[in-house]
Amino acid sequence: MSDPVIAVFAGGTSAEREVSSGSGRACALAMARSFTTRLFNIAADALPDGYDPERHVVFSTLHGTFGEDGGMQRLLDAAGGAYAGCDAASSALTMDKALTKEAVSSRGVRVAEGIVFDAEAKPQAAEVARRLGVRVIVKPNNQGSSVGLSVVADMKGLEASMGAIARGRWIVERRIDGRELSVGVLGGSAMGIVEIRPASGVYDYASKYTKGMTEYLVPAPLEGALCDRVRTAAEAAFAACGCRDYARVDFILSAQGEPLLLEINTLPGMKETSLLPMSARCSGLDFTALVREMVSPAVERFRSRIASLRP
Repeated sequence: MSDPVIAVFAGGTSAEREVSSGSGRACALAMARSFTTRLFNIAADALPDGYDPERHVVFSTLHGTFGEDGGMQRLLDAAGGAYAGCDAASSALTMDKALTKEAVSSRGVRVAEGIVFDAEAKPQAAEVARRLGVRVIVKPNNQGSSVGLSVVADMKGLEASMGAIARGRWIVERRIDGRELSVGVLGGSAMGIVEIRPASGVYDYASKYTKGMTEYLVPAPLEGALCDRVRTAAEAAFAACGCRDYARVDFILSAQGEPLLLEINTLPGMKETSLLPMSARCSGLDFTALVREMVSPAVERFRSRIASLRP
């Protein structure tokens, strides 16, 4: 049986297209050290010309809407194609921050208190302040890379943030002071813990993608029992959302030493300097080995399906 070609999908149509393009180029270069690889620039919400489910295993680096929310995964399923990462159902679930919080809470993973609402029925700032206080995080319910996120410190800021919301579904959460942590999960097992220390105090879009604005501690300086608690919470969140192959799980560690889930990112940034590769390096995997491990289960699914079709 001939080996499949790894089709790296990058770009996409979301607000995170530029980030995705960088991830795709880095992964295609690394993947080519282990597999025959082709990089596809995705420019529409559709399977690209030249994609062949009988030859290709897809490794997607599409971030945000359609790429990460189950849209592309549903098209690949309909075509009978094999692809790495979470399936359509878990992709859709984890893209929805409110549904993710419900799912992980059922497994004992703690989350920040919050309010979910549609723009057409948004609460008044005074109601938010009464329920959560004025120090809150306001963000879209289904965007990644901190797109649209705002950090509120007082009533004036809360009124401005709420007043600017005109469309879509949103979530406002009580702000938890603590340490931001990120954990890569590979094959259901948590890897190393990375601590994120943005110079601004807020890990927003600028802090993520502007060189020098954030310090990363790899591995995070945590004592053993606390490391175990964070890694166990990451694995529980991964399982609760039906994730497959890999994901990145982010937490805020409260002053009381309790990890509270921020989000599960099923298609995280994938440059060598991104958080998931940092986490993998703590576990002894360099970038080339990491992408090989990430795609390998999909290669096996491809081989099994092809074998089942043969007489």
